[in-house]
Amino acid sequence: MNFKRSSILRMALMGVGEGDPEKGARESFMVRAVKIAMVVMLYWFISITMVFLNKYLLDSPSLKLDAPLFVTFYQCLVTVVLCKSLSLLTHVVPSHVLEFPSLRFDLKVLRTVLPLSVVFIGMIIFNNLCLKYLGVAFYTVGRCLSTVFNVLLSYIMLKQTTSMYALMSCGIILGGFWLGIDQEGAEGTLSWAGIFFGVLASLCVSLNAIYTKKVLPAVDGSIWRLTFYNNVNACFLFIPLLFVCGEVGTLLAFDKLSMFYFWGMMTLGGIFGFAIGYVTGLQIQFTSPLTHNISGTAKACAQTVIAVMYYHQIKSFLWWTSNLMVLGGSFSYTWVKGLEMKKTQGETNQSQSNGEKSSVGV
Repeated sequence: MNFKRSSILRMALMGVGEGDPEKGARESFMVRAVKIAMVVMLYWFISITMVFLNKYLLDSPSLKLDAPLFVTFYQCLVTVVLCKSLSLLTHVVPSHVLEFPSLRFDLKVLRTVLPLSVVFIGMIIFNNLCLKYLGVAFYTVGRCLSTVFNVLLSYIMLKQTTSMYALMSCGIILGGFWLGIDQEGAEGTLSWAGIFFGVLASLCVSLNAIYTKKVLPAVDGSIWRLTFYNNVNACFLFIPLLFVCGEVGTLLAFDKLSMFYFWGMMTLGGIFGFAIGYVTGLQIQFTSPLTHNISGTAKACAQTVIAVMYYHQIKSFLWWTSNLMVLGGSFSYTWVKGLEMKKTQGETNQSQSNGEKSSVGV
């Protein structure tokens, strides 16, 4: 579900008339700048709201629902329903208004996607369990090791080496992670279960990225088809887990199970979980992958500050230092990888140019 390039171009050039070219260019730039700012703000709003909403569903004293697997299962179910609904809507809505791939239940594709779905289900379960036990303020530090695991798994599985500057960035992240654990322990708020789930979540995030690249050809390169099949598989995988972990009994004994408010909040959580995939793609489309990662780092910083203020927490100087180290290391790694990709692209273009000149000379 995305805007076509022609639509974006028309929106970006909107307001440029036959008058002063300089004024038209200035207006065009302002329109683009405003649109980019709105997209980034939308990404921040949905991402931060989703984290706080999940925290409420997972660990609210007023809700008192100890069923993290069911919460995650329901969000996957909402994503499946939304994907299928949007696919059906394309039959009645013009393509310039809504663009979404056709979806159908294909058992062969479901089997192909299954290994990724196992990693995916681990990622979302451990993410939610990390959030449940650590809280929003320390959530960024608790699951910050995905960058480090990216480097390790790229070397182990893909035989890709990493530059010294990128490794130094990973070192800063690791230093911030350990300092954060130390400070949480000093304040008496450390949960080793939350740290354990955070490390597993980080590992699954890295594995998910690797397996996604392998599985994408099976869904014709469509992220939305992959989202649909991934969540369908996840729904089936969750059912036995709900019985094994005893959450079915927990749900039957839950006193708010018949309340509209409860199901409304659950459904809202699922909608935000679906929407984060859309706004992530939208932010990358309007900016770049590098800018998206930088925006994500800045968002994590804002999220931490908002959480400390919202929950009326008082944190030490070293606690804040650990967060800044993690965020600074993440920003540095993103920047270094961006420069390396630009350098590699430049060398590729140069070699292609030299090859064309040689062929012309012959």
